[in-house]
Amino acid sequence: MRAVTTLSVVVLASAGIGHAVMTSLDADIARVDPFKDMKNRPQAGHGMNVLLVGTDGRDRISEAQRRKYRLGGAPCHCTDTIMIVHISADRERASVVSLPRDSYAMTPAHVDATTGERHHGHPLKLNAAYAEGGPQLTVRTVEAMTRVKIDHYLEVDFTSFMKTVDVLGGVKVCTAEPLKDSYTGLDLPAGTHALTGGEALQYVRARHVDGASDLGRMQRQQRFLAALVERATSSGILLNPMKFRDVTRAVLGSVRADKGFGTNELLALGRAMRNFSPSSSEFTTVPIGQMGYEVKGVGSTLKWDPAKSSRLFAALREDKPLTEHRQRSEALMVDVAPQQIQVQVENGTATEGLGKRVDSALAATGFRTSRAPVNAAQRTVKRTVVAYDPGWDRSAKSLAAALPGSELRAVKGLGPTLKVIAGADFERVRKVRAVDPAQGESGVVRGDEVVCK
Repeated sequence: MRAVTTLSVVVLASAGIGHAVMTSLDADIARVDPFKDMKNRPQAGHGMNVLLVGTDGRDRISEAQRRKYRLGGAPCHCTDTIMIVHISADRERASVVSLPRDSYAMTPAHVDATTGERHHGHPLKLNAAYAEGGPQLTVRTVEAMTRVKIDHYLEVDFTSFMKTVDVLGGVKVCTAEPLKDSYTGLDLPAGTHALTGGEALQYVRARHVDGASDLGRMQRQQRFLAALVERATSSGILLNPMKFRDVTRAVLGSVRADKGFGTNELLALGRAMRNFSPSSSEFTTVPIGQMGYEVKGVGSTLKWDPAKSSRLFAALREDKPLTEHRQRSEALMVDVAPQQIQVQVENGTATEGLGKRVDSALAATGFRTSRAPVNAAQRTVKRTVVAYDPGWDRSAKSLAAALPGSELRAVKGLGPTLKVIAGADFERVRKVRAVDPAQGESGVVRGDEVVCK
């Protein structure tokens, strides 16, 4: 998630402050070689692909800050966030693709960076590749999964993220619903908020705001990145040499980059992106085909949808806007996106296979079903029931909208997973989509669609 800070460096370069400032900027960047001895790499496409990686780095935070912003525990030495940022060949568009940290991945053969032990390819969660093989294994694994050639590697941590937001004077975010997460301390009422560095860190780290967990967090990260771009490009900061210097110093204290990403690249990119704005950016998350995909020795992972993700990465290779592939839909508008709603289906009738049919139809519409329907205790249900904990009433209404004629039934203590008891009246699942364009598991949104109006 701190990887969003690095993109701000690219944006800040658009000020064209001068070669001397950019040269000193280059000297401050710690270098890493993620492409060493790499072979059999994907064919280069058009435009530039940057792998942005956010690492833990909580060991560099003061004790007071760790307590205030709930950063307890030992650093994991893994990647909290992984994004591919594609800069178009004409330098008029940035496409940001979030890769969930719990994605099911298969590593290439490699040597463990910690133990020196040689490993054959094996399954793991994508964020664990960094702990096992550092930046090089992370790049190799991402390239193997996406077939997108990575041109540059940029890595940041907590410290640079907070300092950058503070030196920018805060970043404005909007929320239609209250956001509260006891794990990070985030507590935002509905409305518009100017977040300081520490508050922004809570906002992009929160995973327990709703049932969407890491997918919801990635959407907030994308929303924040769009807001950060707007702040950097519209506030006049880029045209103030002293402020520009302060921002770059704040960012670069914890940034690592590949050796090829230097002054000349930053200047050329900066000149080309002088008119960059939120409407020039687009955001999405890799489409998920299966939630909770269990892997022995690894645990619960997210398995990508092979067809949809293939089309997404083909668009990056071919330098095409992702918004071209945004499908028009006649779906019913609801408050909560299907991708944020967990569902357990039960067959309340004597009709064999009805539970599986309902589960599959809901999953095809985007709901996060268990994919393991069971028989209900009562097998004579006439009207389909949506049972829900009162704390998830908005999700329940959105689910009921997809099941025409269903009955809503509040059940205290049921928790975040809603229950559908399929009745004899079940006919079909209606397509629904969220009113908020920023919601959804794999929908593409432009930056100007998610910043505060």
